[in-house]
Amino acid sequence: MVHTLSVVVFLKRNTTDMEEGDKVADLFRRADRGDRSALARLISLIEREKEVLSFVPEGLRTKGTNSYLIGMTGAPGAGKSTLTDRLIEWYRRQDDEVAVLAIDPTSPFSGGAILGDRVRMQSHALDSKVYIRSMATRGSLGGLAVAVPITLRVLQLVSFDEVIVETVGVGQVEVDIVGSSDSTIVVLNPLWGDSIQANKAGLLEIADVFVINKADRDGVRQTRRDLDAMLDLSEPKKWRPPIIETVASDGQGVAELGSALAAHRAFLVDSGEINRKREKRASEEFTKATLRLFERSLKNSGDFVRLHQSVKEGEIEPTRAAQEVIDKILRN
Repeated sequence: MVHTLSVVVFLKRNTTDMEEGDKVADLFRRADRGDRSALARLISLIEREKEVLSFVPEGLRTKGTNSYLIGMTGAPGAGKSTLTDRLIEWYRRQDDEVAVLAIDPTSPFSGGAILGDRVRMQSHALDSKVYIRSMATRGSLGGLAVAVPITLRVLQLVSFDEVIVETVGVGQVEVDIVGSSDSTIVVLNPLWGDSIQANKAGLLEIADVFVINKADRDGVRQTRRDLDAMLDLSEPKKWRPPIIETVASDGQGVAELGSALAAHRAFLVDSGEINRKREKRASEEFTKATLRLFERSLKNSGDFVRLHQSVKEGEIEPTRAAQEVIDKILRN
C-alpha cells in the first residue's frame, strides 16, 4: 500500500532551517502524547501555509494508516453536527480517541466564518481523548478547505482511532468529501426529495451509508422507498449502502450507524478496497498539490506578468499567451 505521507502537500516551501524543522517535529511528538495545544499549533501552521509534513518524526510515519477517516455530508440543517456529536459518544464508549474537523463556509463578502459547528459538540470539550477543530473553506470549491487533506493527515498521525470530517452542507458540490474519507455518510431528512433529486445531487456515487435523520417526523417511509428505488436501479456493486434511521437529538439509531460504519470498514479491509481508495486519494492529492504549487510559481513569473498584461490589453489571444508561458517554463 502506498503510504499517504507520499502525498505532495500544497504548502509553499519556505527556506525552513533545521531549527524550525526540529520545532515542528517536537510539536508532532507532543501532539502524539496527547498535547492538544501542540496539535492546535500544528494545524495553525497548516492554515498559514507552512510546511509541516516534511518534519514528521520517523516513529510516526506509519501510524496514519491505522486511523479511519469518516466523511459526514448532507444538506444544511440535516442535523450533521448533532449526529457527529452522538457518533463521538458511541466511539468514546469503546474507548476510541476521536478527532473532528468541522468545515464552515466563508462569507463571500467579509471573508469571515462563524465556525459554529463545534458549539453543538461542547459536551466533549473537557474530554482529553476528543479533539474538535473548525476550519473555514476560504472560498474553495467542493465544500472543503484547501488545507483539509493536510490537516487530516496530521490528525491520522497523532493517535486518533477515528477522524470525522463534517462538510459545509451546500448540496451538489459536496462530492469532494469522497476524496478525503474511507467511509462517507450522507445525511438526509424525511421528504428531502425524490429519487431524481437524489441522483441529481450525486448521492448514489458518494454514499457508503445513508442516514435519514429526524426520523421521528413524517415522510420517513417515502424517503426510504425513494432511496431503495434509486439503489435498485443503479448498477449493482459489491457494497450496497445501508439506510439507517436516526433521531440524533436523543441518540436513536446511532448504535446502528456505528455498526454500519464498522461493517463498511470490514468490507473495505477484506476486499482490499481500502488500499485502492487510499492510493487514489494520495494520487489525487499529489495532482492537486502540484497544480497549486505550479499556479503559485507561475504567478510570480515575469513572463506570466508580461503576457497577462498583453492579454488584458487585447494584444494577444489568451490561449496563445498561455501556451507561450508553458513553453517558456518547460524550456527552463
